[in-house]
Amino acid sequence: MGLFDRISRVVRANLNDVVSKAEDPEKILEQSIIDMQEDLVQLRQAVARSIAAQKRTQQQYNQAQTEANNWQNRAQLALGKGDENLAREALVRKKTYAETAATLKTSLDQQTTQVDALKRNLIALESKISEAKTKKDMLKARAQAAKANEQLQNTVGRLGTGSAMGAFERMEEKVMELEARSTAAQELTGNALEEQFAMLESGNDVDDELAALKAQMSLGPATASGGALPAAKPTSTSSSNAAVDNELEDLKKQLDNL
Repeated sequence: MGLFDRISRVVRANLNDVVSKAEDPEKILEQSIIDMQEDLVQLRQAVARSIAAQKRTQQQYNQAQTEANNWQNRAQLALGKGDENLAREALVRKKTYAETAATLKTSLDQQTTQVDALKRNLIALESKISEAKTKKDMLKARAQAAKANEQLQNTVGRLGTGSAMGAFERMEEKVMELEARSTAAQELTGNALEEQFAMLESGNDVDDELAALKAQMSLGPATASGGALPAAKPTSTSSSNAAVDNELEDLKKQLDNL
């Protein structure tokens, strides 16, 4: 028996696991509402049958009570006419109908109690079904939200390790690299402009120095200390000055063209 119990327990456990995995909350909720509505239909039919039986019993009771009253009146009539035997027979009939009416009254009271209980149960079941329908919609919405969230989490998990996410990250790194190269090129261009302006500024200094030198040479053979320079031949000095002036003019033109 121990082995069979263990086998039975294993089989039942596996079956329960299969059933649990196969259960879809939305479908089970719908089926539960259908089952409750079928129960409601059956209960309504039971209430209808009980009410019909109550009405039949009520009719039978009323009829028996009426017959008992009629035989009571006949007994009084016969006794008033002086027919005691007929009056006695009428009372016997009246007693039979009275006993039948009493039995029917007991059954009628029981049926009335049963019908009232069935009506209360019917109202309670209708209320529960209405509440269940409202909860069903809420539970279905929650189940759908849970499924959507689970699907989203699974998708996010796949993206974390998938090739698509890896490609996306590589492209992000590539864009960052392009941005860094662009920034470096911009900085290099800025440095080149600064160097050009520096050259222009240094060119102005050269112009000023050349102008000062030219003015100094045009003053004569005096030195910066006031001493006299050795005398030179006039012709050679004039030609030398002219060559220097021409060279200075060429330099100025070149500087102006920069």
